[in-house]
Amino acid sequence: MKELSLHILDVLQNSIEAGASKIDLLIEEDLSADWMLIEIRDNGRGMSPDQIKKIFDPFYTTRKTRHIGLGLPLLLEACRRCEGDLTIRSKPGEGTTVQATFRHSHLDRAPLGDLTPVLIAVLLAEHPVDWTYTHRVNGEEFQVDTAEIRQQLEGIPLTHPKVRHWLRELFVEGENSLAIKDPPLRATA
Repeated sequence: MKELSLHILDVLQNSIEAGASKIDLLIEEDLSADWMLIEIRDNGRGMSPDQIKKIFDPFYTTRKTRHIGLGLPLLLEACRRCEGDLTIRSKPGEGTTVQATFRHSHLDRAPLGDLTPVLIAVLLAEHPVDWTYTHRVNGEEFQVDTAEIRQQLEGIPLTHPKVRHWLRELFVEGENSLAIKDPPLRATA
């Protein structure tokens, strides 16, 4: 996949497919330490140790919508290509945590990509879930919690066109506020 946002969408879809009602997405970028973390935690049905052992086999999937499971093997390869790793912690009935790490400056690290359509897609999922999204870049943070937003909307659904439009603007503004600024160019003599 050309962007990490597509890997994130795939894992989020796995969480929804696993019956999650709550998902936490954390993206943390620390330029001084030169690392990037993507963590997705859900309260879905979880997996047994035997299922976890098979999870990186592209011909194994628990999904009913398709017969191959390339998402996690491709994410693992993307992490390893960039001196990172992928770990999965899960217990039946307790949910799953997927944690991907990357060396931030690695030449082969795919760009994060546009997360706004990913977040909107989760909002429009057939089985709605509450989720928190936290993105940190060098200590600056942008966070969205759909449970808090639902409470403030007092019954107006997140899928309402005006709410979707407002959320899209919120996501774009929030992500833009974290945009990594290039250092100023220095004049050479």
